[in-house]
Amino acid sequence: MFSERYLYLFLDLFAISLPLIFSFYSPAPFYKKWKYVWIAIAIPAIIFIVWDEWFTQMGVWGFNPRYLTGIYISSLPLEEVLFFICIPYACVFTYHALGYLMKKDYLGPHQKSITFFLIGLLVSIGFLNFTNWYTAVTFFTLAIYLGILLYGVKADYLGRFYTAYFFILIPFFLINGILTGSFIEDQVVWYNDQENLGIRMGTIPVEDTFYGMLLILMNVSILEYLQKRKVPRA
Repeated sequence: MFSERYLYLFLDLFAISLPLIFSFYSPAPFYKKWKYVWIAIAIPAIIFIVWDEWFTQMGVWGFNPRYLTGIYISSLPLEEVLFFICIPYACVFTYHALGYLMKKDYLGPHQKSITFFLIGLLVSIGFLNFTNWYTAVTFFTLAIYLGILLYGVKADYLGRFYTAYFFILIPFFLINGILTGSFIEDQVVWYNDQENLGIRMGTIPVEDTFYGMLLILMNVSILEYLQKRKVPRA
């Protein structure tokens, strides 16, 4: 019988299982990008784990031991650390797969307008909720990162990223919904609503959508950089 203390671990493994299997699909072999993919996952993972530890210590969010194996790395359960590996892998695979299936970049011509709108929205809400740690840190950081990609790096893949993220939101709402209490008796991850907007999409804080966007955008942008960089010849 399935024990509820393995729920979070199961969600991590479930998220990565099919993308890992289909990474060997011969017409679009994702495994051939692994030398870049794991770096693109590892760097943001370190940043987000430090951020996660900080907010856990502050009580911005926390974890319900009822749904955990009981293995911790500092204040973070093992499952939470694995989250920053399993979920990004699944999402970057989705970005890769859609790039193969959808040859046309439908949002490419509009990526500057979409990004400019997002930056304005994020900065405005961030300023209006400056005292809410989750809202302010997430919105300002994402706005800055988008600005760097748009005006500094001049990324040409933001349109494809926005399209992919739209599809990624489907499993996001399922997995994050369960983690925040949908379909189960309690919450796997709880949030202090004094540190966020208090707006929920079902059981999911609205900030999670932008937190997830920042995480996956960092994965994708590092992957794109590593793939495009020119290796100097000796």
